[in-house]
Amino acid sequence: MGRIRRGGYTFIWWIGDHSPRHVHVFDRNGRLITRVNLETLRPMDIPKLGRRVIDLIRELQDEKYL
Repeated sequence: MGRIRRGGYTFIWWIGDHSPRHVHVFDRNGRLITRVNLETLRPMDIPKLGRRVIDLIRELQDEKYL
C-alpha cells in the first residue's frame, strides 16, 4: 500500500489491487471523494473531477509514486 498527501488530498493505492489500476482520493477530512483510473485519469465513482486533482495525480506519476 502507498499513501501520500499532496495539495490537501490524500492518495492511497495498493500494489496488486484489482483492475483497472487506480488510486483512491480522500479530502482533508478523510472522506473518500472517488477512485481515479490511472490509465484514463477519469473518476470511477463520480461524473466529474476537478482539474487540480488530475494535475496532482500527474505529478505523482511523474515522480514515480503511481
